[in-house]
Amino acid sequence: ELKGIVFVIQSQSNSFHSKRAEDLKRDILKQAVDLGKELPTVLLIHQIDRHEGAWTILPLMTDFSVTYGRNASWIFFCEEDTRIQVVKLLETLRRFDKSKEWFLGKALYDEESTIIHHYAFAENPTVFKFPDFAAGWALSIPLVNKLAKKLKSEPLKSDFTIDLKHEIALYIWQKGEGPHLTPVPEFCTDDVNSYKADDCATTFSNFLPLCGEPVNKEDVFVAVKTCRKFHGDRIPVVKQTWEREAALIEYYSDYADISIPTIDLGIPNTDRGHCGKTFAILERFLNHTSPRTPWLVVVDDDTLISIFRLRKLLSCYDPNEPVFLGERYGYGLGTGGYSYITGGGGMVFSRTAVQKLLASKCRCYSMDAPDDMVLGMCFSGLGIPITHSPLFHQARPMDYPKDYLSHQIPVSFHKHWNIDPVKVYFTWLAPNTEESRNGKKVGYNREDL
Repeated sequence: ELKGIVFVIQSQSNSFHSKRAEDLKRDILKQAVDLGKELPTVLLIHQIDRHEGAWTILPLMTDFSVTYGRNASWIFFCEEDTRIQVVKLLETLRRFDKSKEWFLGKALYDEESTIIHHYAFAENPTVFKFPDFAAGWALSIPLVNKLAKKLKSEPLKSDFTIDLKHEIALYIWQKGEGPHLTPVPEFCTDDVNSYKADDCATTFSNFLPLCGEPVNKEDVFVAVKTCRKFHGDRIPVVKQTWEREAALIEYYSDYADISIPTIDLGIPNTDRGHCGKTFAILERFLNHTSPRTPWLVVVDDDTLISIFRLRKLLSCYDPNEPVFLGERYGYGLGTGGYSYITGGGGMVFSRTAVQKLLASKCRCYSMDAPDDMVLGMCFSGLGIPITHSPLFHQARPMDYPKDYLSHQIPVSFHKHWNIDPVKVYFTWLAPNTEESRNGKKVGYNREDL
């Protein structure tokens, strides 16, 4: 029965994202009414605010077990851009015995072991499957109850949340003692208009959001963090690739080199973190750029980014809100902790967010502290949630499953290890690899990357 499914939308509190999640909730409830069914429960993650780490899902298992453990059959998780055919979803879930422990989803796997998964299953990474959240995924209530029990006896460790879908699958798998992910072909990431979508219970509607005209080039100020030892190899890559897309760009270093040119902020380079440098960049943005420039992007010198696509994405956000946008990681979320935007994929700030941050007096606890984590801590203390976009990437294209990247139009990748960064840029990010024609995704030749 439909009322036995608890829908959990992995929503965010930013106004653009919360509206999309509310639209999806309305659509699910409307389908239920049209079917003449009793209404299911639909929860929005960002409204479950007892947990800073609600987005990491596992801390919610105890609540789910207590609240729904007796009168529901399934918890079904989806993203705000997942589209659900409720009738088809019911048919699909009926194939599985709800009294048993099931972990269902569209299976992803690593083709080679990768740093973002701590080189797990290095012998053969393809053996371990984890769910593509965009397609939706489901846990049977017996499994939810078991996880809740496990969490009581061994709480989540206070460490990093880097790739949630992989970490949840690992936790459920319990070193082989728990269930593996069962692949469900009806959980799809095909576009809703695709011919394949007829057989799907779920589809995915969005490759790159666009809400009206892209923001103007002059509305985005780009700050590149570099240091003298990388002027010769990393900066030429930026100049060969994405620099031309940026109308306003400055390079910040520990050495003023007029040939680039770089600006010496008077902060020595550190091998560990760059907190001092990043806060100096924020101060400079606030005090030395036009107050009419609403957006600041801070990137590393080995970040590959599409400013062209970022301008499209930013059309969806209100710069009058304190927006701090990028790829979300978490630290110590099982025990309080905070979320942060990981620096390598690029950190995007609205001017309003920078103003609020600097007015707060929250600062680096040391000049070489990790800047992204300190920023996360500061914004968390201010009650300003970070905004996650899966289109920013802390690692290289080959560090992600091909199937995962196939329903994205990426905004950034990071690191030049063992790749040709210029080739990666022109294959994945350059404006002429243009994104969609008539709503259809253009295939790129990415096989060798």
